[in-house]
Amino acid sequence: MTKSRWPRRLRRTAWVFGGGGVAIFVALRLTPLPPALESTLPASAEFVDRNGQPLRLMLVDERRYSQRCTLAEMSPAIIAATLSAEDKRFRQHRGVDLLATGRALRNAVLRVPPASGASTISQQLIKLAVPAPRTVGSKLAEIWLALCLEQRWSKDRILTDYLNRLEYGNLQTGIAAASRHYFGKPPSDLSAAEAAFLAALPRAPGRLNPRADFAAARDRQQWVLRRMAANGALDSEALARAAAEPLKLRAVGRDFAAPHFVDLLLQRRGLIAPGGGEIRTTLDLRLNQFIEQCLAENLAKIADKNAGSGAAVVLDNATGDVLALAVSGDYFQAGDGQINAAWMVRSPGSAVKPFTYLLALEHGAEPATIVPDVPTSFATPDGLYRPNNYNHRFYGPVSLRAALGNSLNVAAIRTLELAGGPETLHRALRQCGITTLDHPAEYYGLGLTLGNGEVRLLELASAYATLARLGMYRPFRLLLRESGARDPGRRVFDPRAAFLLADMLSDNSARAASFGLDSYLAFDFPVACKTGTSSDYRDNWTVGYTPEFTVAVWVGNPDGKPMSGITGVTGAAPVHHEIFEHLHRTAGTTWFAPPPDIRSYAVHPLTGRQFSPDHPGAVLEKFLRPPELERASDYDATGAVRLPPEYFPWLASPQNNLGTLVSASQEQPTLRILQPPPGATYFLDPDLPAQSQWIPLRAASAGTIAWSSESLPIEGNRAQLRAGRHVITATAGPDAPPMTTWIEVKGL
Repeated sequence: MTKSRWPRRLRRTAWVFGGGGVAIFVALRLTPLPPALESTLPASAEFVDRNGQPLRLMLVDERRYSQRCTLAEMSPAIIAATLSAEDKRFRQHRGVDLLATGRALRNAVLRVPPASGASTISQQLIKLAVPAPRTVGSKLAEIWLALCLEQRWSKDRILTDYLNRLEYGNLQTGIAAASRHYFGKPPSDLSAAEAAFLAALPRAPGRLNPRADFAAARDRQQWVLRRMAANGALDSEALARAAAEPLKLRAVGRDFAAPHFVDLLLQRRGLIAPGGGEIRTTLDLRLNQFIEQCLAENLAKIADKNAGSGAAVVLDNATGDVLALAVSGDYFQAGDGQINAAWMVRSPGSAVKPFTYLLALEHGAEPATIVPDVPTSFATPDGLYRPNNYNHRFYGPVSLRAALGNSLNVAAIRTLELAGGPETLHRALRQCGITTLDHPAEYYGLGLTLGNGEVRLLELASAYATLARLGMYRPFRLLLRESGARDPGRRVFDPRAAFLLADMLSDNSARAASFGLDSYLAFDFPVACKTGTSSDYRDNWTVGYTPEFTVAVWVGNPDGKPMSGITGVTGAAPVHHEIFEHLHRTAGTTWFAPPPDIRSYAVHPLTGRQFSPDHPGAVLEKFLRPPELERASDYDATGAVRLPPEYFPWLASPQNNLGTLVSASQEQPTLRILQPPPGATYFLDPDLPAQSQWIPLRAASAGTIAWSSESLPIEGNRAQLRAGRHVITATAGPDAPPMTTWIEVKGL
């Protein structure tokens, strides 16, 4: 009877244990893992340049820096060091290390300080994901969840998540963030000594903080190295080398390069993904740092001219990528430090003139087309507008090439008339990406071509890149991922006219009268460039391009204070020149191939008309359309070029440097009212008697002029002012048709 009972008990016991084991297995599989463990830990958003160089790492939840990486992106040394320090039997156990647990219990009974804890990496991962007070209940829950975890996840996944969640002190979460913070390198490049050093920190990140107590962290590192050797991860020679390797921590601080560029990106909504991660930008950090140095050095040279700040932008024309956006000075300086001078709105001065000339070329003008650069009053809704040139000189008949090269203001307004007026220019600038011209064209008037409409440096650079693409507009881009599908662009200008403009802007001889042959606008390779200076020397600009790159530079003061006599060619151009020399040297530049429609003809420089190429005064000029042939009526009996009446005051002035090359036309000119121009506005002075307020009347005609008005008193060649709108008529003779103009007189 006894013999038959034991087998039955054994079978019952086996069934009990077997059933219990199955129940435990099923429970382990069915117990849900904590949601915090299943969800990916948010990583810091990290801005990097186009080559992966760090620009800025953002805090997660404003309290820590966190980066994720895979096991493949970690040095084998960091894996070996972590396992040696925390869980040497990680690959063998199933979530709980019974040997380590027994040793910990023995040490607790004997009151022996533990060299390492009994918690496995799986248990620690549970603790990291679901922090809880240290109680017996929480410890048992941790063990159970670790067993559950080992049933669901692979060892590699557990180890990866663990290394990405570990706290390494100084706000660094994860081995990638710690490696960058302490050693300035990715975890794949860690040496055995560095890996052991980092593996030592999570045990007590506060007490072992190497920034506060390097010796304590170093002692713990040596212990980890010995454990690595004991576990077979290091041989004796490798142990000796690692133990003796000097460790140099990265200087305290954080990646904070190209701050204004990153700030501009941070203005975009939805840029940073909820889970963080890498944000690869278009910036070339090395180029940006080179430009920052250029700005600092050149601003130091003109500090006595009250030039306090500068900014520069470099674009890749093919893609619109912003390769550099550098702003001078200390970003953390109170006041101007965080003002992005590449994005603030300022007056560009003459830097917008090229767009006027391009439009004129599209409307039928040529680089040889002659416009009068003479003192002129232009009628505007606000009264007479009488611009002057920078050097207060006028050059008489000038070609568009010379007018643009020497940045002549009156000639630019005359060219604007050929281009279709302010409305045409206003529309073109907006089509090129200038967003700041939010008033209608009449608000800016003729002064738009001289820069009275404010722009941003970055947007002006992008508009010039449209010129560099021979009239094709593409928006600028700050993120590389935007470059995946290149914007096909939108045609804004005729490519043939854009080629002629580039040829004009690259002509160093054409600008020699104002800037000389050896200015900072002169290069040993072709660069199309233009300067600009706003009123009272408040802003200096130089913008230029080749087929590959556009470079734009601004110098001034963010608060708008004027500088002392610094112009675009002396303030911004030196930086612009240095940047282009660097680009040419390091990346190479080319030039535009002439379109087949562009041909060269010999022309007279003062008429723009074609004449014999062997004539001593002939100049070779490029044309989109064949030029007019010279006419006998262009010259007087001595061969001097006849100039129409609008040149007569200039001809008689000391500024006439053409001498006998020009003369006053003897033809009977058509009657033309010179003053007042149509729409001129005058204001009555309340401090003067009404009967003493007169304006002069002038007209161009071979005969005697008779003036009349139905609403104003006229005496000879003058009219007495009265409030209101008035029509004035000029007659050159009884058989000649009358001409009229009108003025408006307002009281103050």
